[in-house]
Amino acid sequence: MFQTRSARLRYHLVAYTLLILASIILMSPLFFALSLALQGATAAPSLIPTDFTKLDWGVFAAVFEQQPIIARWIANSFVQASGVTIGVLITSSLLAYALSYLNFPGKTILLFFALGSLMIPFEVTLIPNYLFISRIGWKDSYQGLIVPFLASGFGVFLLRQYFMTLPRELYDAAVVDGCGRLRYLWSILLPLSRPALATLAVYTFLSTWNQFYWPLLVTNSNEWRTTQVGITIFRNFEYAVFNIQMAATLIVMLPTLILLVLGQRQLVRGLTAGALKG
Repeated sequence: MFQTRSARLRYHLVAYTLLILASIILMSPLFFALSLALQGATAAPSLIPTDFTKLDWGVFAAVFEQQPIIARWIANSFVQASGVTIGVLITSSLLAYALSYLNFPGKTILLFFALGSLMIPFEVTLIPNYLFISRIGWKDSYQGLIVPFLASGFGVFLLRQYFMTLPRELYDAAVVDGCGRLRYLWSILLPLSRPALATLAVYTFLSTWNQFYWPLLVTNSNEWRTTQVGITIFRNFEYAVFNIQMAATLIVMLPTLILLVLGQRQLVRGLTAGALKG
């Protein structure tokens, strides 16, 4: 028994050591960016600052002083990511509910169409979406940034798989008690599906926040740029030295890092919950 405990202890020690090393390697770009931002423009770039007493924590305020429009870029990205996330949650929930609980002609075909959308590269739909947005006058607007992404085949598939894991008896009992379909969806199904909904929300928000090509295509004026496009423009300014650039990059990354840390448990739980039943 003592040998078993000793072997288990060695196993955990090795496992945690490898995980810590892997985490350090993965986080090293962020540490390096923070180090460059705090060392100042005159310091020689190094991974670890040589003098911690001379760290310039005011560099983050200097970003907004040199380029105040970055606050507008962050707001644009937040509005776009939030709008797309809410839209995807609504459309995916309704379609996944229909595919899981309702019987109607063409149900299987509709499911294949939803899954087939996952196989179409984004570049294929880029030009048609751009032409449509241009013709209706939605360039340089939140509608143009949000509307083309309000439906998600991945969201439909994820929620459908999760809905299928819930007992069918819940739906039958609710119908017997006089519960309508929309009431069952709102009052019973969605509260039980919080892990999957949280997973879809985190995934959609992060992927939308990090979009580059679409915001670059449908926005012409600087005030409508999003963070990923704006930070690229910011790096081209002649007066933006490397420490200011690194500070601006960290400011743009901060919301996504916070969301990822807060939602990582739900993210893993939601992705694995529907893996045993289809």
